[in-house]
Amino acid sequence: MAEIATIARPYAEALFKASGADVAAASVWLDELGAVAANEQLRQFADSPKASPEQVFGVISGVLKNALPAQGQNFLRTVIDNGRIAALPEIAAQFRVLKNARLGSSDAVVYSAFDIDSAALADLSGVLEKRFGRKLNLKVELQPELIGGIRVVVGDEVLDTSIKARLEQMKVALTA
Repeated sequence: MAEIATIARPYAEALFKASGADVAAASVWLDELGAVAANEQLRQFADSPKASPEQVFGVISGVLKNALPAQGQNFLRTVIDNGRIAALPEIAAQFRVLKNARLGSSDAVVYSAFDIDSAALADLSGVLEKRFGRKLNLKVELQPELIGGIRVVVGDEVLDTSIKARLEQMKVALTA
């Protein structure tokens, strides 16, 4: 079977071209579709020979928080008809990359041991944008095992200032 990224790429590119100036709105509903399609039980239902494409469409659109626009409905029907429900999370990820490239920004995940309030996050955003040299879309995830500090992942770049990382560095230095 083909790599999931290879399957997802043409769908993401076609939707990106079809979205035109409305890329931000398409990104919202596509991210929601990707999150729903990541559910293993839904994929099993969609792969069942007893489930018709209309039933799969009804279940997916019924689970969504917001109603799909006409473009989203057409896109979802195309994905279902071609048996590519499992590729939806990757399609959403590749679409996000295309959108970020157009806007000159990147997605960044900030792992922190503690919650970061909005004022501190705004300050951190400014510092990180200078450090990485581009606009960042920050998402915060809690990781209590970091003990303190933060770990930032932007694409394949990592900035790790956590206490856990410093302890690991000290351990390596002491055992060398």
